[in-house]
Amino acid sequence: MEFLKIADLYKVYGEDESQITALAGVSLSIEKGEFTAVIGSSGSGKSTLLHAIAGVDVPTGGKIYLNGQDVYAQSNEKLAIFRRRQVGLIYQFHNLIPTLNVVENITLPVLMDKRKVNKQRLNDLLELLGLEERQTHLPNQLSGGQQQRVAIGRALMNAPQVMLADEPTGSLDSQNGHEIVKLLKQSNREYGQTLIIVTHDNNIALQADRIIRISDGKITRDERQVQRS
Repeated sequence: MEFLKIADLYKVYGEDESQITALAGVSLSIEKGEFTAVIGSSGSGKSTLLHAIAGVDVPTGGKIYLNGQDVYAQSNEKLAIFRRRQVGLIYQFHNLIPTLNVVENITLPVLMDKRKVNKQRLNDLLELLGLEERQTHLPNQLSGGQQQRVAIGRALMNAPQVMLADEPTGSLDSQNGHEIVKLLKQSNREYGQTLIIVTHDNNIALQADRIIRISDGKITRDERQVQRS
């Protein structure tokens, strides 16, 4: 079932001679629950594509539909709600609030939304992420891998329909990186979330259901793989 549809997407930065085309007519569709890896060299447009899907980087042209909804046809207020409730976005660097502990960082999107924290979901996430014994720790009391786990928990807390990860293992060693990808795959399977990971790591890409390669703002490869456990 088509869940995400991107139609003739363009993104241009700058003007006149300084103009840079980051996306040049990207079109694709992604099924619900699919794990897709987006690969490409630096500057290829892969992160721009991810941020456009997330609702944080307005396209210059084209359309993005998520579950039938035109993402950028909404008001700014509704777009902000869409980002909080429908999309979980994970960056390479954790972007945790340094003065908030693990639980406070994870539940921040819910509190910003002025909604009640689902205690059962929080406890399930803490268990999934292996953070039960770190609930009151501040970010500077955690390892890099633990901080990234908190960032994943924050992205999952609102039970988003789609998880978007931009080089989520880029700042981690190989062991921690492996564990983070394992967690994202587990979330993809258990919660039925659509997962899109932007990565330079071919080992991560090969674990996906589908690999999309972007070069100079265009899709140059789109290959489905035999699903891996």
